[in-house]
Amino acid sequence: MSPPVTWQTRESLLLAPYAMHAADSAGRVHPEPPHPIRSPYQRDHDRIVHSSAFRRLAHKTQVFTGYLGDYHRSRLTHTLEVTGIARTLGRGLALNEDLVETLALAHDIGHPPLGHAGEDTLDELLAAEGGFNHNAQALRIMELLENRYPDFPGLNLSREILEAQAARVKGRPAAGLRPTTAPLLETQVVDAADSIAYDTHDADDAIELGLVTLEELLDLPLVAAAATRVTDRYGPLDGIDRRRAVIHELVDMQAVDLIAESQTAITRLGIDSVASVRSQRTDTGHPLRIVAHSSGIAVGKKDLEAFLFRKVYRSERVMTVRLAAQEKLSRLFQWYCDHPDSMAPSYRERSASVGLRRSVADYLAGMTDRYLEWDHDQRV
Repeated sequence: MSPPVTWQTRESLLLAPYAMHAADSAGRVHPEPPHPIRSPYQRDHDRIVHSSAFRRLAHKTQVFTGYLGDYHRSRLTHTLEVTGIARTLGRGLALNEDLVETLALAHDIGHPPLGHAGEDTLDELLAAEGGFNHNAQALRIMELLENRYPDFPGLNLSREILEAQAARVKGRPAAGLRPTTAPLLETQVVDAADSIAYDTHDADDAIELGLVTLEELLDLPLVAAAATRVTDRYGPLDGIDRRRAVIHELVDMQAVDLIAESQTAITRLGIDSVASVRSQRTDTGHPLRIVAHSSGIAVGKKDLEAFLFRKVYRSERVMTVRLAAQEKLSRLFQWYCDHPDSMAPSYRERSASVGLRRSVADYLAGMTDRYLEWDHDQRV
């Protein structure tokens, strides 16, 4: 019987030279002995999945706060969709799928309840304390808030995970986490997958909730192109069959385009190592993102995003529900500032070092939508 293939051998056989090999990881802030069978990124994957913050995503809003029904996405289902798309992109570019999947699973764990409505409210309430940003909050969870191990605070994830998350905190780079270099290709792939997922699936949810129609979306060139491909493949479709096929095609055409364009860029730029990925610069000297769409797809995505912002995210129906939810969050924030002894002990104790308002925000950000609703009704 042949000996089992180790993760080191598997990576050396399957990964491109420009992929982030786990054997080359910069390690962890708090050193730990290696695991006999799992790579560092496999361990990180499980630490994210087993965290409380990840489980709570099941009951946190993606976009449509307060809408009843089980069809539209939660933060968790969005995260799983991003993970699936990212894994496809990573495999297509021969990247480290363990790292890609871990980054995708972790990318939204810092979101508070009520989606971006909750984030905007906490950002306003913490204006004097540096604001609130879900990407920065994810770092706080990873490094401080999620305590599941006796030897260190946080999850003690690999430095590449922390680096990737720090790169998403626009304007607030974390010290020592390479803020001036281009992100790993694995990080770039996850960011692209996130964009593909929310553009396409927010449109799907908006149709389901009656905020827009497929016919309105078909006025957009990107959606029209997807519909044409559907017709060419299946012939005329109607109703839900047509909608589902168009949504599927939207995801597929973006993913295929991204892999092809990115591989072309990798070849053109002579990318042959992680170091060469990190060193890439734009003409203006900023870190270059190699993973990108063709110009046609990129323009089509901007048109779709502008449509969604105007017709969905800022529609009267959505904004009415959003404002009511934000008022509840604001009232509950002030209540806990006035009654800090009602918070969990760890948050009360932490307020001495991080400040009461920041600690209250940490406590509220960990709530699910339904727990926030219940807690508000009980206390305010």
